[in-house]
Order: sequence, then C-alpha cells, then structure tokens
Amino acid sequence: MAAYNGATLPGILVHNLFRTLRRPGSWRWVLAVACCTLLFAAGTAFWRASQATEEASAELLARSEFAFQVIPVDRLAPGSVDAIAASPGFRDLGLYKETIAVSARAGLFVYDRNGTLLHSYRAGIELPPAELGSMSAGTVAGAAGPELFIATRGEGLLAFDGARFRQILPADSGMRTVTCVLTLGSGRILLGTERQGVLVFDGRRLTPFHPRLKAAHVTVLAGNDGSLWIGTLDSGVFHYRAGQLEELTGALPDPQVLSLAVEGDTAYAGTPLGVVEFLEGRRVRTLADGFFARALAPRGETLHVGTEDEGIVAVPLESRPGPRIPAEGKSTPDAVLQLANLEGEMYAVGESAVYRYDPAPRRWRTVLNAGAAPLTDRNVAALAWSGGRLWIGYFDRGLDVLDAGLERAVHHESDTLFCVNRIVADPEHARTAVATANGLVLFDSGAQPRQVMGRKEGLLSDHVTDIAFRDEGMVVATPAGLSFVDRGGVRSLYVFHGLVNNHVYAVGSSGTRTVAGTLGGVSVLDDDTVRANYTTANSGLKHNWITALVQVGDEWFAGTYGAGVVRLDASGQWHSFPDLKGDFVVNPNSMTASGGLAYAGSLDRGLFVYDRASARWTNTTIGLPSKNVTAVATGGGYVYLGTDNGLVRIAEGALR
Repeated sequence: MAAYNGATLPGILVHNLFRTLRRPGSWRWVLAVACCTLLFAAGTAFWRASQATEEASAELLARSEFAFQVIPVDRLAPGSVDAIAASPGFRDLGLYKETIAVSARAGLFVYDRNGTLLHSYRAGIELPPAELGSMSAGTVAGAAGPELFIATRGEGLLAFDGARFRQILPADSGMRTVTCVLTLGSGRILLGTERQGVLVFDGRRLTPFHPRLKAAHVTVLAGNDGSLWIGTLDSGVFHYRAGQLEELTGALPDPQVLSLAVEGDTAYAGTPLGVVEFLEGRRVRTLADGFFARALAPRGETLHVGTEDEGIVAVPLESRPGPRIPAEGKSTPDAVLQLANLEGEMYAVGESAVYRYDPAPRRWRTVLNAGAAPLTDRNVAALAWSGGRLWIGYFDRGLDVLDAGLERAVHHESDTLFCVNRIVADPEHARTAVATANGLVLFDSGAQPRQVMGRKEGLLSDHVTDIAFRDEGMVVATPAGLSFVDRGGVRSLYVFHGLVNNHVYAVGSSGTRTVAGTLGGVSVLDDDTVRANYTTANSGLKHNWITALVQVGDEWFAGTYGAGVVRLDASGQWHSFPDLKGDFVVNPNSMTASGGLAYAGSLDRGLFVYDRASARWTNTTIGLPSKNVTAVATGGGYVYLGTDNGLVRIAEGALR
C-alpha cells in the first residue's frame, strides 16, 4: 500500500475529504464523517490483508525454495601438497562426450574409449574436499549444453562440462551430502540426500521434491519424468507417477533399498535379501532371493546383480529362477559397487578397477585399472612418524608401515590389529605402540610386532584408546580407566581412586605429571595420584568431553567434542582462544605439536594450525581430500594429515 510521509493512502483520502466537507453550514457533515470512517476502516482492512498476503507468500516461498550458491571451481594444485596413493575407491561410471568418466572417493577420472587416462581431478586439490559418488549426464533448463552432474559427500553437487567444473552448494549444510543424482528430460536435476529427501534443481531454484520425503535418507534414484523410483535407507521404495507418490515398502523383503534399475515399464529394487521386480508399479516376483543386491543392470533377458562378496550373478528373466544362482564365469575380485549398461556393453565398478563383460567366454575382464598403490585403505584413523617410517592405522583395515620414500608398505592385519585408535613412538627404547580396539601391540625397531597386551595381561580393558610413554614405563588409556605399566607390573586407576571419569580418550605425560582427558573432564595426576579434576562446573573448561591432548611449552592444549581447543596454563587455569570462532569437534587424538606449531584435526572444518610466535590460529582445507581430519603426525619436515578419504603430506613451512 502506498504511503506519503508515513501516512497510508486511505488515510490521506479521508483527511482531504474531511477538510472539504467540514465547512461551516454543511448539512452533510455528520453523514460525511460516518462515510469517511467506513472508508478509512475498509482501506485499513485492505492494507492489512495485503500485508498479510505478502508475508504469507514470502513465508511459503522460503519454505519451498532453498538458498544455494553456484561457485566456479577453479583450484590450482598447491605445490606443497603431496597425495599419498591409495585405492581410488571407484563409485560410478558413465559416457560423456566420447569419454568414459569414472567417479571415485579420490576424485574424477576421465578416460578415452580405449581406456587411456586423459585427465584426473583430485578431491581437495583440483576439486572441493569431498569424495565423489553417483553421476548422471543431461542438460539443465537454460544451459547451453549437456553436463555431467556428480554427487559429493559434503560439498553439494558438481557440474562438469568437459573442461570446467561448477559447484551447486546449498546454504544448509544438511543438504550438502548428496547420495545420488538423476537428470530428467524436462531439464530438472534430482538430488537424493542423506537427511533432506529429494531436492529438485532446475538451473534457477533449489526446491523440495515431495513433502513426504523431506526427512528421508535417499539411497538411489531411477526412472524418468513419467515414472520415477526412489529408494531409501530404511523406508523402502517409492514410486512417483502422474503426480502421485506411492510407498511400496510392504512389497520388499527388506526396507533398505541398495539399488534400482528401470527398463520400460519394469523396475527392479535391490535389497540385502534379494531383488523385487515391479511391472507398472505393481510387485511381480522376487529374484535372486537371499543375495545382497548392491547393484543392478538389466540386459536383454538377463538381470545382472552385483553383490557384496559373491561376485556378479546373472538372473534369467524369462522364467522364475531357483533360490540360489551361481556367479557368472570368472567374476570380479572387488565388491561390486555399480553396474551399468553403456551402449549395449555391460560394465561393473569395483573399488580399484572397472570391468567389462565378455559374453563369449562369459567372463568379466578388467578394462580400467587404477594401478598399484602403497596404502591399503583410504579411511585413516591414526598416524605416527617412528624409526624413519610413516605408520598408518586404519579404521577397519589394520596397519601399514610405509618406508621413508613413501613407495613400499608392509601391511599388518589380524584379529588384534584391525581397528587402530592410536600410534605412539618411543624413540628412547626404539619401539612403537599401536593401540587398537582389541588390545595394545608393541613393535620393535624393525617394525615387527613383539608383544600384545590386553585384559589377560592386566590392562583394565582390551580396548585401548591412547598411550603415553614415560620413564621406565607407560600409561595406557582405556574406556574403563588408566593402567600404569612398568617393571613392577600393571596397576590401575579409575573413578574409585579419584579419576574424574572412567572413559579416558586421551593421555599425556611429562616427567611425573600425567594428564588424562575423559568423557567427563580432565584429571591431572602427580606420581600416579589425582591432584586436580577439571570440569565445566568447577573451572573455565568449555566442554567435558575431551578428545585429544598435546603439550605446548609449559601448557596443555585440549581438543574437545564441540568446543574446539582450550588450554590449561601452568597455574591450573583454563583459557579459550579468542580467534577460534565457532565451536567445532576435534577428532580423537588428532593433535600434535612440532617446530613452534600445534595442529588440530577437526570433524568437518579441516585442519587448525596454531603459531606459538603469533599466538594465532588459522584454519585450512587446502589439499585435503576431506574436511574430516582424523589423524595428524609430523616428521622429516612434513606434516602428515590423515582423513576419512585419504592421506596427504604438506611441508611444515607451508602451514606457518
């Protein structure tokens, strides 16, 4: 509604009319006042209704559209960063502009039709710091031509035109983990997400696809504008047709949908317990009963089913198959992550290679190979520089000991050496301790295991979270308290003896002093006796859950689960860092200090670096294949940074 000097238009009209009719002798004065009053009331009501309509429209628009940015990706590879090779973790493949594009945890690899690598774009270096997944080629409305759209884990959607990338990044971080992507003939792009169901991107707007799916964990998308299939992690499968969304969970043997394939009016939904065939939205039968159907691809009268550990099985579609079907010929050595029928050729995607089916001998042959890599896995849990070697512990693949040239590794994996929590060097005694979820393993100077310790040997628990060496012994942290090991044997300390909390995540030692970071605060011990306990209730500690500890000069820096890093000075006072803005999670034992710098690896914000000379923190994600920095170590002039998606090294001077 228009206004003049703060007055609304109805008010101005009433005022002028009132002045005209209020002249002396006017017999219409009373009637005019009444009319003007009604006019003013009607105008005010109309203005308020207009305001309410505008506010409601804005609110509806806010609910139906999500804020996002389109960012050109133009990153130069930093010369100070070296990625240490591991299996690329291939995820999907597709044809694009006469090339074969393969997405991977490590990035995007582009091959020619003969299998020659043309370009590689690495996560965290040429691309944003996130693993890549599902791909779909198509043209978004208003675009000049087709693009390859690539889902990422944490960095939204990438669009690749064969030469350049752009990033479609939602403002809401909960929408940035894209699990699958599907281009439609209408020029829309569908994004399946981990927390926000299915989103629609049309080149100008980002909107929700359907309110019933707004909180669903979507695993896979298939189909077209007329018939769309949506698989979820725990809510089964949905079919969208003619504007109606139908839930078909009851037709599945398991509500977890791992894969979808569509051919004409027939759709196949793969679950951990087999495949269900649908015809025009109605369940027909169960195929590959009992198989973990991770990937699906129909070809003629055969449905190829990629499994977790039983290779690829061929299911005949002309008749009902038996309950168990043998694998086809020589299957792939990898777990099958994706199957694709590209121009009549059947391809299978494994972690480290892509295979093509040769129908004459009924064999899967390797056509794209990532080559040899020294590292066993990409999910790094612990790092240490010990004896001139880099020690790498994995979340669930044991331990690699890599030579100084980073070319050859010796792998250790057993029932004990499986899930590694922490690796600590003891240069004085030429040994290295590896703390695992199943015990403590001590290695000699030749990187050979010599002793295993657990509950049978006197520790409070087989699960060891951290270890600190000290004169003639060591302190072992467990979820049940502390165990002290020396020549006199093993003795334990827990809440009964004054420890602030039994669940110890991190431990540090300096002389006779021991500092223990727990789930419930910090305990400081002298000569194995608790001298002080610090919590949020009795000190300046900002969070009770302590995940990491490192000594910096005469102070202790403590990483927390949610309050970043805080420090304990020599007088026993806790302090925050003014330049650490916003709370963040420091990953368990992902802190170290060297050469005047301290390092802290975070759950989702990359690496934090503290310069003692300037007493300032900086934050970086440069060169990181993931923002989830799970381990930090220094040695030989380098900082080694482990993430849940690979390992890199950076010259220490580059981070100052």
